[in-house]
Amino acid sequence: MRRRPVRPVGLLTAGALVIAAAGTLAGCASGDGGTSGSSSSSAGPELKVTGAYMPAPSMDTMAAGFFTVTNSGGADTLTSVSSDLADEVTLHSTENGAMEEEKSFPVPAQGTLDFASGGNHLMFAKLTHKPQQGEKVSVELHFAKSGTVKISMPVKSATYNPKTGH
Repeated sequence: MRRRPVRPVGLLTAGALVIAAAGTLAGCASGDGGTSGSSSSSAGPELKVTGAYMPAPSMDTMAAGFFTVTNSGGADTLTSVSSDLADEVTLHSTENGAMEEEKSFPVPAQGTLDFASGGNHLMFAKLTHKPQQGEKVSVELHFAKSGTVKISMPVKSATYNPKTGH
């Protein structure tokens, strides 16, 4: 008796290749200089940091920083920030013109966390030097689940507005 080839085996092989490729791509999705977690759970965070910048500070002792975290996976929390530029980097929110220091910021599943002028922002205090326009500041964002994500924050003009690019 002659056996017929079974089609589902071919489909299973193709499906396995798709899953393997997706797993490889997911490992690359941690963002610029980020670290990919060792979690095999598909519900883990998938963070990408974009739009980072620091307006050239007017003072020698303090500066601000802004960026956006986009999460295409499960929820995470930004717990702290560090940089060689400053002895202290703190997280702040601003509501109705009132600035308040925060211990952490949630990064929602399938959502974004924005740090923008007039809203959430970083405060760099006790600067090691006053950064100049054109300089790049190394910053480490520490997340509860994703670990440390390293970014480079370019110093822009004091009046830089990312909506217009000036």
